[in-house]
This record gives sequence, structure tokens and C-alpha cells, in this order.
Amino acid sequence: MAELLLKVQDLSAAIEEGELLHHINLDVNAGETHVLMGPNGAGKSTLGYTLMGNPAYKVTGGKIFFDGEDVTALSADKRARMGMFLSFQNPLEVPGLSLESFLRNAIRQRTGKPLKIFQFKKELEETMALLQMDPSYADRDLNVGFSGGEKKKAEILQLLMLRPKFAILDETDSGLDVDAVRTVSRGIEEYQKKRGGALLVITHSTKILESLHVDYTHVLVKGTMVTTGGPELVDEINAHGFEKYVGKEDSEKA
Repeated sequence: MAELLLKVQDLSAAIEEGELLHHINLDVNAGETHVLMGPNGAGKSTLGYTLMGNPAYKVTGGKIFFDGEDVTALSADKRARMGMFLSFQNPLEVPGLSLESFLRNAIRQRTGKPLKIFQFKKELEETMALLQMDPSYADRDLNVGFSGGEKKKAEILQLLMLRPKFAILDETDSGLDVDAVRTVSRGIEEYQKKRGGALLVITHSTKILESLHVDYTHVLVKGTMVTTGGPELVDEINAHGFEKYVGKEDSEKA
């Protein structure tokens, strides 16, 4: 029987302007890949931020359990140390902190163990080669002066080096050309197959899914999970869009 890793139970969340998520339920087992789709403004990124513990999003109802522990009230850094990871649509630039130093510190925080520098450098070099990243980027300030594609590759580099149990990838393919999407997809596939972690992939495009084994697809409309299906749901949405699901959120709330 698969191990339940993430359980989202009747989750609602809000910002100052009002409630954005309504009674979300989601179970993710270890090793599974879930896809979250929906029209613009559906609340997909909001769900990702709420799961990760962004303080801007207040849980107004329900619970989040991760790895058997109630993490609803835990800060984002504590969730990260437990093995949760969130990639950003627009990765932040951090002047004065090199990509390599960031990764060293993050891995130490994640594992709580001393780092074997030689082993770390070897793995960093190999992983950057997999992602077709210039090795010189390791010495550059994190994301400063990086192109959009290189920023996204740096996010996947963090994913592979940190080896989280559960990763939320928020529009990782946004703004990437075909070659960059292919490279990023290769990194995600590496995480999925060899790291064994679970994924929640938030996306509009399905190109990034072509090399992945998708277990479940969820559709979110106006903060409400309106349907869940298998990988075939991705093909249906590609063919027909979200029109049949818009308005269904009202019956789900009722």
C-alpha cells in the first residue's frame, strides 16, 4: 500500500481582500505525480503558497498534514526542513549570495548534517551538466543577471540537489522556449525517477508533462477543486479547454 505523504483536508484560505480557496481536499502518496490545472485566476498558485506556509495566505479552515504531522500552523522554513519544496513562477534574485553557497547552506539546513564538500561539488557539477547549465553560474549571485530560462534551470537544480519528499512546481515552464522546456523536463524526470519524490505540477502548458508519468489531474476553478481524473484529463483539457468546468464550482460549494 502506498504511503500517504500529503493530506489536505477541507482547506480554505484567504488574504486580506477575501477568501481564495474553498474546502480543498487532496491526498498525495509518496512517488506520485499530480497535475493542477485551471483557468487564469483559479487559485492554483495560491494553493501552492498555502501548502508551503507563505504567511500572506491565512488558513481559515481545514488542515494540512505532511508526512504524518499536522503542519497547518508551521512556518515555511520548518516545512522546507521536513522535505517540502516550492519553485516560483518568478524566482527571486539574491545579490551577494552565490548559487553554490545558497545550495550548500540549504542542504545543511535540510539535512541537519555536515556537508562533504568534495561529494557536494561532484554532484553539483554533474547535475548542472544534466541541466545544460554553464558551470560558472555556480559562482554567480543567485539568479542575478540570469535569463528566464537559467532561473528556471536553477530552480530545478535546487530540486535535484535538495531532494525534497514533495515538490510543488509552479508554472516552471512559463516563458521557456522549446529547448529550455525539454531540458527542465529532463531534470523533473530525473527527480521523479531517481529521487523518488512526489510532485504537484501547476501548469497551463502540457509540454512539460510529456516525459512524466502523471497519476492524477485536478482542475481548480475560482478556488474550488471541481474535478479529478487521470492523465487522460490533460488530453481532454488540451482539446476542449476549461469551458465545461467553469460554473461547476458553484455546485461544488453548495
